[in-house]
Amino acid sequence: MIPLHFEDQFIGKKVVITGAAGIFGTWIAHSFASQGAKLCLSDIRGNELRVMGEDPLLSNTELLFHTTDLSQEASIVELAEFIEKEWSSADILINNAGIYQRHQLMEMNVMDWNNSIGVNVTAPFLLTQLLAKQMIKDNKPGSIINISSGAAISNQIGGGHYSTGKAALSMLTRSYALELAPYQIRVNAVAPGFAPGSEVSELSEDYVQNMLTQIPLGRTSGPQDAPTAILYLCSDYASFITGSTLTVDGGRTAGTFKSAKPQPQVGKQA
Repeated sequence: MIPLHFEDQFIGKKVVITGAAGIFGTWIAHSFASQGAKLCLSDIRGNELRVMGEDPLLSNTELLFHTTDLSQEASIVELAEFIEKEWSSADILINNAGIYQRHQLMEMNVMDWNNSIGVNVTAPFLLTQLLAKQMIKDNKPGSIINISSGAAISNQIGGGHYSTGKAALSMLTRSYALELAPYQIRVNAVAPGFAPGSEVSELSEDYVQNMLTQIPLGRTSGPQDAPTAILYLCSDYASFITGSTLTVDGGRTAGTFKSAKPQPQVGKQA
């Protein structure tokens, strides 16, 4: 990975990342670590968090770990209390954690629905509320990033619950941006592109290849794509941006696309 440079803006900044053990969470952690930030890594998978403690790309970074079940209010409150005890307050919150399992709405039970909405919407709502109150208490300007998805604007059968949650997260982002603006706490969202490799939602090779045909720029999301956007939105360069969603998906949600190269047009003879 080529280090990203934002001068010294993130040195010593305290960053909380949920879903830190996942593919995007790890990339985000690496990016902030390369800028000298301190990290609190949260995930339900405690064993994977411990493995991250041995990651050479995080070796020079001050790390905190918290095993958090974002489907449980008590666990989210425990994470917030842990952050307050260790840091008093964070500077940056990345609501990265999310779950996606294919369910057609006509066959989906209420428990699975509630779990999806709980992790993808309720957890960011509650954690933002709790950590923003800590920032306000310490009179600290801050930045909060919600990880959205192209699913917020483009639906598909089997993912209606996920799209509903991500659409709600977009409005939650704008709503918190309004309420927290007087405290100089900015709230934005980043919608990353497709990145295969998740251990939570395993994907077949056929699915991955089909997704590639829908991406105009012809590749999947890489380690610097979404993290660069997140760093930018958390930096002073974006000090006048709040309530926005930055889409980093290779053009996938720009419109209908076919990957085949256009054929040359043959003119008719007069």
